[in-house]
Amino acid sequence: MAKNDESNENEEPIVRDKRRIDPETGEVRRPQDGAESNGSAPESERLEHEQVVDTGEGYEGPDVETSLSDADLAFLSGQSNAEELAAERLADLQRVTAEYANYRKRTEAGREVERERAVADTARAILPVLDDLDRAEKHGDLEGESAFTTIAGKLRGAAEKLGLKPFAVAGEVFDPTVHEAIFQQPSADATEPTIVDVVEVGYTLGSTLVRAAKVVVAVPA
Repeated sequence: MAKNDESNENEEPIVRDKRRIDPETGEVRRPQDGAESNGSAPESERLEHEQVVDTGEGYEGPDVETSLSDADLAFLSGQSNAEELAAERLADLQRVTAEYANYRKRTEAGREVERERAVADTARAILPVLDDLDRAEKHGDLEGESAFTTIAGKLRGAAEKLGLKPFAVAGEVFDPTVHEAIFQQPSADATEPTIVDVVEVGYTLGSTLVRAAKVVVAVPA
């Protein structure tokens, strides 16, 4: 029994190099003719069932060939040089970088639109107050340095900080995309639909139309 134990201890483990890439030549290994003619399974099948020993020389696993691109395999087999491989890798990097840059632009643009919509929803709550200030100004109630004038200035300043911008003045060309005509009057002087009076000012916030302007339009007679 002692001799058998001693002989077992002296036996060295069998190390099988199952790497698909030859570390000396850099080429992809192919199954030997004798390996398949003697009835044994092909190399690719046996690698899936046999335990592979890592020799410590950069082994990447039995499926390393499937993780390599055609350019990698061509380079390892000597069909292409390092310059060609580097050029292809640079092209891949540039493509991925451009895709990521476009993705960031789309994401940032989407966030800005959502922010504008959220602020616009809040700003709509103060539009009636701003309309009252406009009417008071037309009647001359905001003249001088009264407390009412000071409050009106502060409120308009707060609306401006939110990003609200008023639009529509008399004399502008009528634009049906941002103007709402509540009345049309024929005019011999008009060569195209033109705003003659602003009943309710319109507002925008960035690229978002918060409210269309209500106007009186003069049309060619």
